[in-house]
Amino acid sequence: MNILNLGELTPERFLAEYWQKKPLLIRQAFPELEPVIEPDDLAGLACEEDVEARIVLQDPASDHWELQQGPFDEEQFGKLPASHWTLLVQAVDHWVPEAAELMAQFDFIPRWRLDDLMVSYAVDGGGVGPHYDNYDVFLIQAAGQRRWEVGGEFNSDSPRRGDAPVMILPEWDAEQSWVLEPGDMLYVPPRLGHSGIAVGDGCMTYSVGFRAPSHGEIMRNFTDFVGERLSNELRYSDPDLQPQANSAQIGDDAIERVRNVLTQYVNDDKLLAEWFGRYMTEPKYPELDQQPDETVSIDNLRTYLESGGTLSRTEGARLAWHCTADGCQLFADGTLYAGTTAQASLFSGICNSGGLDLDDNTDLDAALELLTKLINQGVFYADDQS
Repeated sequence: MNILNLGELTPERFLAEYWQKKPLLIRQAFPELEPVIEPDDLAGLACEEDVEARIVLQDPASDHWELQQGPFDEEQFGKLPASHWTLLVQAVDHWVPEAAELMAQFDFIPRWRLDDLMVSYAVDGGGVGPHYDNYDVFLIQAAGQRRWEVGGEFNSDSPRRGDAPVMILPEWDAEQSWVLEPGDMLYVPPRLGHSGIAVGDGCMTYSVGFRAPSHGEIMRNFTDFVGERLSNELRYSDPDLQPQANSAQIGDDAIERVRNVLTQYVNDDKLLAEWFGRYMTEPKYPELDQQPDETVSIDNLRTYLESGGTLSRTEGARLAWHCTADGCQLFADGTLYAGTTAQASLFSGICNSGGLDLDDNTDLDAALELLTKLINQGVFYADDQS
């Protein structure tokens, strides 16, 4: 079982002392780590058309770096050198059901903050060079050994190598260094420089990353969301306009009117919550069609469940919920399903366990109607009963 062990730390203490503050190494954070995917299967996944994969190679003699983008074919793997390369496959949790258990171990952090599970395989000396990320990441050693170095905070103004196809920090001075064994885990906060190098062959690392939209992304997405919902008749207005000495001057009163236009939408809690829920549950790969081949009806679902059938969440599906005194909202892959406050436990159950643990107070017909919509959207699917 892939059960996370924080050692002497509680989740509350980790969040208070380490989250987005400083790195933390936990030896045997996963003392009985079971592989999510084997190396050969990872390579096979990297050959699939819809999978985001890349290979990073380094020539240690010349310090030349090369980036190859997937999908790959089997022959490419046979042409790789004996050392100094790594394969990275993004969003493995979208394709491997076994990844769900591992990802669930980080539920002390809001699930809507989770981005994906990246898996890397490296031979001796393989790595992607010193770099930094703008998001939090947990680095779990799954097989083999990797030396991790951390040191210094960096940002977009920091120097970087212009001759490398990946972001590499040229001015690198490691402050701490560890060799991670299978089951060990390193937490790295945003913008902290770090570098991982495989020690020997067969090195596999799981990277659990988190969504952290930039302020620019938040502003652009929110204003687009609001703008698309507003009537063209809603305009800048100034019925209190007064004569001014210089007609070309923009007065403070005009700035205040514009500010009021903007703040009325930012201060609309219902509007802001709807946008944020939709935005943070948007699928990572919206182009993938997860909808079932045949539309499911409520009667189909009722019969299936009564016969002992079960549902599973589609790999990579994003779910979240929000409640106020006025009602509840379920967000599923960017789609909003509105409900009453009485459906809070239903929405919570759907997000956490699939929504099938229905109590006596649940409106069964409403629950089946919602689950049917989620199945037809591609958020859930029927488990194989064979």
